[in-house]
Amino acid sequence: MTCRIYGSELSPYSVKVRSFFRYKKLNHEWIPRSPAVQSEFQKYAKLPLVPLVVTPEGEGIQDSTPILERFEASHPEPSVTPADPALAFVSALLEEYGDEWGNKWMFHYRWRYQPDVWSTAERIAQQMMGAQGTLAVAQARAAVAERMMGRLGFVGSNDRTEPLIEASFAKALGLIDAHLASRPYLLGGRPAMADFGLWGQLYEAATDPTPGAIMRASAPNVMAWIQRMLSPEAKGDFEALQALAPTLMPLLTREVGALFLPWSAANAAAIARGDKSFTLSLGGAEWTQEPQKYHARSLAEIRRKFTAAKGAAGLEPLLASTGCLAGLAG
Repeated sequence: MTCRIYGSELSPYSVKVRSFFRYKKLNHEWIPRSPAVQSEFQKYAKLPLVPLVVTPEGEGIQDSTPILERFEASHPEPSVTPADPALAFVSALLEEYGDEWGNKWMFHYRWRYQPDVWSTAERIAQQMMGAQGTLAVAQARAAVAERMMGRLGFVGSNDRTEPLIEASFAKALGLIDAHLASRPYLLGGRPAMADFGLWGQLYEAATDPTPGAIMRASAPNVMAWIQRMLSPEAKGDFEALQALAPTLMPLLTREVGALFLPWSAANAAAIARGDKSFTLSLGGAEWTQEPQKYHARSLAEIRRKFTAAKGAAGLEPLLASTGCLAGLAG
């Protein structure tokens, strides 16, 4: 019984799902999305987005986090969910931070700087048009570059926010690198949901010229983890939250509590008001962008998970001390 994963090597959410399937040792076929498989893709997909997982029963599933949660429930071993409910929630929160804030780093660098734009557009064009020859690839590359550079605003990347996005990337790299100096995965000896969410974005960044050079120069432990997560294997168990706290709390405080959750709450409030843009003070700078509906839905989901985990021992004091509680309480 084999699942099919329609994805792209250039999609952080696609490689996230593939890494998870490899870790779980779930039978699967990796199918790069291309014109050759488009009719089959459309048969199962509700949205024109990868990844798409098609089950052996012929059901199509999209959106990386629900995919992981569904297969974690049906194939619980080896687990990616700590038994401690407080740590399990922290893992879910870090996965959300990777998916929604880490995507800003990846997308900004990929489509802001010309070497990165051409590198990625070339790879996408080859995937789309490789069989049709050099001219078709060149035309596709130019079209992809133009279209994607025009989408920078969707992740909030603009001249005003650029310094904050790049400072956040550098800061997060340093914090994660320090945390990984004494453990193979973010929560200890085996990968958690947190690893898959953050890894997908950082794996993609490592393949691009500008962020890849930054990472190779400054974050050796992150780079080793990126390689490990291509086909992850358990090397032990999850650590206790208390043992993780010395190097994990700075990431929760300086990134999740100070940047991601305030931004996410402001985005959701703008959607609720029907505003066409929103502005907030973030990291000592002014952040302005168009609100995004998907992010409002994902914030509602992480708040739901927080409500379910509220009574877990030690969770609320940890979230309060890192500045995360206010954004989760709503």
